[in-house]
Amino acid sequence: MRRFLPTKRFPWPWLRRDATPNETSPLLPKAGSTKNNAEELALVTTDFQAGTNSGQEHNSPTDARIHPCYGYSFMDYFLKYFLILCNLLFTVLGLLILALGVWGLISKESFAQEKISSIGTDPMLVVLSVGFLLTVLCLSGCVGALRENRCLLKLFSATVLVLIAAQVIVAIVAHTLQDQIEGNLRSGMLVAMARYQDDLDLRFITDEIQSNLQCCGADNYRDWEINIYYNCSAPGVLACGVPATCCVDPLENGTVWNSQCGVGAQLLDEFTAQSVIFLGGCLGEIFRWIEHHEGLIGIIVTVVFGVQILILFITIRLLERINRHKV
Repeated sequence: MRRFLPTKRFPWPWLRRDATPNETSPLLPKAGSTKNNAEELALVTTDFQAGTNSGQEHNSPTDARIHPCYGYSFMDYFLKYFLILCNLLFTVLGLLILALGVWGLISKESFAQEKISSIGTDPMLVVLSVGFLLTVLCLSGCVGALRENRCLLKLFSATVLVLIAAQVIVAIVAHTLQDQIEGNLRSGMLVAMARYQDDLDLRFITDEIQSNLQCCGADNYRDWEINIYYNCSAPGVLACGVPATCCVDPLENGTVWNSQCGVGAQLLDEFTAQSVIFLGGCLGEIFRWIEHHEGLIGIIVTVVFGVQILILFITIRLLERINRHKV
């Protein structure tokens, strides 16, 4: 009740306190206590500093844990899965090329005992090697991006950089040595014509070029004299002839393939022969085809080159983000 009623203390004489300071007053320093106070202050300061240092040592993991943590952004996930998708597509392409090479070697029985010695010159071996390297390279990039493996991503980016540099060097050399490349192409085609009956791969390539470009021989149809079977001094029925793919109309009635349509074509003059076979050489047709499709070739080369640069750029950016998150 007294807590709620206003009361006023009356200053009774016996309740007064002596406010005069004396020796027992805690506000007055005692004699000889200055040195003790200094020692106690130094001791307390030392203990406080030691406690602070030990607290920092014990709390260092905590301090490390409370540093700001950066989460993965949308761009991080986009770069990662875009790189995975691109490498996955090229891995499938590499597997298809690899399967094509294996199928070609098996269908031609290149692993047979009598043909195993010449397997090193088989064009299908080149297809097999390209498919294998493309598959391994793109698979390493796909797994590296999926598992965020920095070692695989560094290997992948270094290989892509080497490939880009190699393609640039090849383009510069090809542009500089155009005449020499033309001579080498002519020599290669003459070798393919000379081995037309002996090598099925060279025969297939030669037939495809002649039938699609509508040409015959390297420079003209008389180049087939280099072949021992089509040479005019040959004893067989093919003497002074050309392959059926040189013929203007190798199909009789549009259905039956006439393999003898080019027999004796080298004995004909050009005016008579032009109604039977193609007179122009394939080298000129190849260069004309390149000039005619120059724009399309440029677009394809630009797209392929740009995709490689884009993949290299994405790989480098992904490596930077992985390093930032893992350090």
